[in-house]
Amino acid sequence: MKRVFMLMSLCAVLFQTGCESKKEHKEEETEFLVTSPLAKDTLITKEYVSQIKSSSHIEIRALEKGYLQKIFVDEGQFVKKGQLMFQIMPAMYQAELQKAQAEASFAEIEYQNTKKLAASNVVAPGELAMAKAKLNKAKAEVSLAQVHLGFTQIRAPFDGIMDHFQVRLGSLVDEGDLLTTLSDNSNMWVYFNVPEAEYLDYMTTQQSSNRPQVKLEMANQQLFEYPGEVQTIEADFNNETGNIAFRATFPNPKGLLRHGETGNIIMEVPMKNALLIPQKATFEVLDKKYVYVVDKENVLRSREIMVAAELPHIFVVQKGLNEGDKILLEGLRLVRENEKIHTKFVEPRTVLSQLNLYAE
Repeated sequence: MKRVFMLMSLCAVLFQTGCESKKEHKEEETEFLVTSPLAKDTLITKEYVSQIKSSSHIEIRALEKGYLQKIFVDEGQFVKKGQLMFQIMPAMYQAELQKAQAEASFAEIEYQNTKKLAASNVVAPGELAMAKAKLNKAKAEVSLAQVHLGFTQIRAPFDGIMDHFQVRLGSLVDEGDLLTTLSDNSNMWVYFNVPEAEYLDYMTTQQSSNRPQVKLEMANQQLFEYPGEVQTIEADFNNETGNIAFRATFPNPKGLLRHGETGNIIMEVPMKNALLIPQKATFEVLDKKYVYVVDKENVLRSREIMVAAELPHIFVVQKGLNEGDKILLEGLRLVRENEKIHTKFVEPRTVLSQLNLYAE
């Protein structure tokens, strides 16, 4: 009987020891890593949908009425300033010029005769003045006829690329009819809309002497090889959208960009004392982002946060957290609201360095 009692006591001791060992092992397994937001100056990347325009994009229109007699260029062709592009049949305007020249010659002869008579006091000075005025009018008619004749030749006002033709050879065009468009693509103007809050941040942090450089992501998701500069901000906000238009200028020496393209402007915006947290420390509920905040008693409380910007593996927090808050870093799916946990604190800088971030 005594032997049986000793065996039972030994089993009880072994059972109790095993339970304590399992309890300690469980406690080690449930130790969760926590950290805090890191406050530091950083650069965030903003993307804006943009429209790409030529620095000079104009309509080429007929200045006179007539048949389109010749076309000296082709669609998509690069033309030089002053190059002849279109010829409207000039016969009528040449005739008008000849008529005006003949009338000017007659007025010149009449004026010279009147001048001789006035010198001999045969005619009054007023008659000489009228002859002079008639001659001046005739010369003006000649100049006007020359202008009309010159308008039958349509030349490129600047270096640029032709668009498609709106008329064909032999078409009867009227004054003001659209013939084609011409684009100077040596420099491109890229327009993008900035919300009011971001505009205010930009204006308060940007030094007036420096023009910020921006990048252009093209429609094929590739970055344009040349950076641009923000050179102009429009005067008024759009009351319907709350945005204001910025204009960046990009050099286009290879002619890759064309008028009418779209893309995304990528701008780096400085932020002072931005609160940075790892993205993996957040979770979503109905499109809202949350973190688990660990209070002084190591109890978990979910808290909604507002994200100001997103970087690779990192969020910039606009609202919802303070620098001294402790947040759960890992194991978010293993815990629940109001649960008390065992924690191990990891310095924020150590956490960020392990994420291979470039938040400097």
